[in-house]
Amino acid sequence: MLDIDPPFRPVPRIAGYLRLEDHGLIGDGATAALVGVDGSISWMCLPRFDSEPVFCGLLDRDRGGHFTVAPVDLLAARQRYQHDTGVLETELRCRTGTVRLTDALVLRAGADLTEDAPAGRSELVRSAVVVDGYVELDVIVAPRGGANPREVASGIEIRVPARPELRLHLRANHALRGLHSTVRLAQGERLDLVLSWGRFQRHHRFDAPAMLQDTARAWRAWMEGFSYHGPEQPLVRRAAITLKLCDHWAHGSVIAAPTSSVPAPIGGSRNWDYRYVWIRDAAYAVFALRRIGFRGEADAFLGWVLDAVERSGTPRIMYDLDGDPVPGEVIDSALVGYRNSGPVRWGNGAADQRQHDVYGEILDCADQWLRAGGELQTPLWSNLAGSAEAAARSWQTPDQGIWEIRSQGRVFTYSAGMCHVALSRAASIGERLGLAPGPLSRWRTAADRVRESIVEQSWDEEHKTFSAHLDGGGTLDASLLALPLRGVIPPDHPRMVATTAAVADRLDAGGGLLYRYLHDESPDGLPGGEGAFLLCSFWLVDNLTLQGRLAEAGELYASLCARASTLGLFSEQIDPSSGAFMGNFPQAFSHIGVIASGVNLARAAGATT
Repeated sequence: MLDIDPPFRPVPRIAGYLRLEDHGLIGDGATAALVGVDGSISWMCLPRFDSEPVFCGLLDRDRGGHFTVAPVDLLAARQRYQHDTGVLETELRCRTGTVRLTDALVLRAGADLTEDAPAGRSELVRSAVVVDGYVELDVIVAPRGGANPREVASGIEIRVPARPELRLHLRANHALRGLHSTVRLAQGERLDLVLSWGRFQRHHRFDAPAMLQDTARAWRAWMEGFSYHGPEQPLVRRAAITLKLCDHWAHGSVIAAPTSSVPAPIGGSRNWDYRYVWIRDAAYAVFALRRIGFRGEADAFLGWVLDAVERSGTPRIMYDLDGDPVPGEVIDSALVGYRNSGPVRWGNGAADQRQHDVYGEILDCADQWLRAGGELQTPLWSNLAGSAEAAARSWQTPDQGIWEIRSQGRVFTYSAGMCHVALSRAASIGERLGLAPGPLSRWRTAADRVRESIVEQSWDEEHKTFSAHLDGGGTLDASLLALPLRGVIPPDHPRMVATTAAVADRLDAGGGLLYRYLHDESPDGLPGGEGAFLLCSFWLVDNLTLQGRLAEAGELYASLCARASTLGLFSEQIDPSSGAFMGNFPQAFSHIGVIASGVNLARAAGATT
């Protein structure tokens, strides 16, 4: 369905804002931008993902700033990606004609997306061609905080007072009157705009069509490495590209999402900055990418994780793009938030939380690294062994858990399970490498004890399910579905099968969607509820697949994939009542689920034929 042109439709707005699903994502391995179906760029951080945004109208339509190219009397629009690329086309129809707007963050000719990142000069290309009739195009460049434009021989130099260190340069093939112009184009005529930052902005060839062709060619060359034969192949292909758009190519780090503070739900306070790298996402992302042919990305991310852990000494749950600590959380009171739903936050206050699953995530990454041919150096092994020892000490102590609750900690079953992963992976690494047997035997024994404790202590006999916490009590959490995926509990264990059924029943949000947990059962320190969390439903697909219930798994997988935007993108959460997207967008975790569940289904189906 993704390769079929969607129909033109009116551009809906709610409180003056586009729906999240009415945006496409473009990127160049250093930063990304959201392009609305109305021709506006309402989100772009420069020069990289975690920098301050230059355009953030997504979070405040009046003061956030935007870069818009659109007919003055827009009636309807549609969007599509050029096949197998991160090049986005938006067709905008007005009373007198139709214009096709092509957007891309530029990749160089011959760029290797596994290794190359923009060097020196970075550029955004916006190229508009009138398909029929004639169109009067509004061109508005409005950075957050205003701008001081200055005409120069090669275009317009733009200084942003709020970002004195950043220099922007705008070039066009038509004369522009400052940062707000109207350009009239007839059929076949084009307007090319190039916004540059970094070095070497002014004195090089201005050829927007060639830039777009080189960018598309680089994406398609990268996609030649794609290997997947299973259900929903077009969507899995797009999920791979979306993950690559969340990848910082110079370092190999993958951010959770390119945006900050997109609320879940509207009017709530669960507005977080996701432009950082979570260690728990690493193991999932690496496993998914490797299974569809992208070993280079998987190895780069694994190496980045292990470098960051070795450098920091004490494991952190998240890092910035460089592997350094994440900035402290601050509220930006100058922005009202998406659909007037503040607060807007920069930085992340969960960065220093205690989350014991991090030990398992790190050891799992190390295990994948070594199985892929990586080498184990003495300082790294010392850190890894320290993580195993920490897991052995910590698995029965409270933490904030996988969902980063902002209330008093509990002993979470998922966290204990990941401590089991840490101990078993450490023992496996040591055995394969012939390391000293003493600690290995102790780690194996401790891992067995953790698993036995989960099976016995977490079990709630009355409700026939594992519980979110090791003290039982029947409180449910969809993270329990991840236990068999990480090798903690066999998927066909009777208690795991019963838990799968309990989660599907009691956390059901309708239409195959699941809540992470019920807030009245599991207070998390924040007011209000939230939407259905997409990754949890993909975990349910995986459990059904591993239990041999392939028809049910395939049906659920298809229903989840049908919830993608017309561009094949997913948010973090979905509003069960309306199907609307919620939370930061696009969300890497959701696209990991698309890939992993598709691969699991394909392999299971192959094994039964």
